[in-house]
Amino acid sequence: MPILESGLRRQNIVLLLRSLRNVPLTAHRTFRAHTGRRTFTVLGFESSADDTCAAVVTSSRQILSNVVVKQHDLHEGFGGIHPSVAIEAHQRNMPGAVRMALQQAHISIHDVDGIAFTRGPGIGGCLSVGSNAAKSLAAALGKPLVGIHHMQAHALTPLLTTPTADLPQFPFLTLLISGGHTLLLLASSFTSFQILATTADVSIGRAFDKAARALGLSWGTRGPGAALEELCRMTNDELDSLPDIQPFTVPMPGKLAFSFASLQSSVDRYISLVEEPLSSSHKVALARAFQTAAARQLCAKLTLSLQKLELKGVNVRDVVVSGGVASNIFLRERLRAALDEYSSDERISLHFPPLELCTDNAAMIAWASMHRFLAGDYDDYTVGLRAKWSIEDIGA
Repeated sequence: MPILESGLRRQNIVLLLRSLRNVPLTAHRTFRAHTGRRTFTVLGFESSADDTCAAVVTSSRQILSNVVVKQHDLHEGFGGIHPSVAIEAHQRNMPGAVRMALQQAHISIHDVDGIAFTRGPGIGGCLSVGSNAAKSLAAALGKPLVGIHHMQAHALTPLLTTPTADLPQFPFLTLLISGGHTLLLLASSFTSFQILATTADVSIGRAFDKAARALGLSWGTRGPGAALEELCRMTNDELDSLPDIQPFTVPMPGKLAFSFASLQSSVDRYISLVEEPLSSSHKVALARAFQTAAARQLCAKLTLSLQKLELKGVNVRDVVVSGGVASNIFLRERLRAALDEYSSDERISLHFPPLELCTDNAAMIAWASMHRFLAGDYDDYTVGLRAKWSIEDIGA
């Protein structure tokens, strides 16, 4: 890409983000007239799965607070998220999370200019807890309200956390990898996303969780997927000799589609064929084989999408990876190596949120709502939830 073109694209997105702070849009003019301040402050709610979250974020890209209350200990015995248990926990935890978010931000509720919440997708009953809290609070205080697409918020998080000089430029590729989703998207704007690939069966996060359970791993404080990653990091000095496990294959080669059920089944089948209980060394070897195969699949599909876009004349120089599985350090390293091998002459930038913002959080919800608040584009207090909601239909 010519240097001038690259510079102009970077300048465009910098100006766009700067507009969130400085351009006197309708909402911002009204806001400044009443307060005399230049920044817009949003209180965000997130409760789409099993994390109860509240956060305060400003239009100047400041995260004033980010509270996440986990429920791993409540769901480990069920082998996954139990909806009714999650709903009851959200109902217990949300008031305290909101109070803590305001306290850590050193503001009162009256200093909040807008309230945002996760409208979908997610578990319907869980979504309703954050939605009802946000709607009731906004209506009682006369604050504007915005409902946000959960995966859109994940995709836009690096625009909140990346230094201004290194911001990803539209159009960029987004790889969203979590317990509920595996999506490869082309992001053309804050609200325009095209699905290039999705999973034909289970998500990568779900496969990680099931593989961890098959290996008998404890969830710990970060969940089963993180427990598997930690097992893989054990050094060989701590183990007996590792058994040789043949690499698992990447499904559907040459096709833009993911499949992690087959990888999960490969782990189950391997365990069923072993006559004795797995030793610690055997568990490590199997976990590494699984994690390596998952990384190979992500890398293969990512580079394939870049090839197909290039043939269509779409020049992508930034890749954003978000979602809970994006916190996996091994996957980060493999994705970086794959991009370097694919484009050795011109580096493709790879962007990740900070580890604490990869998993579900309300800071990303508050930030994803910011452009709508500043444009005066609010939702009615009666806006409905969308438990199933394609990211391609955000504007619908």
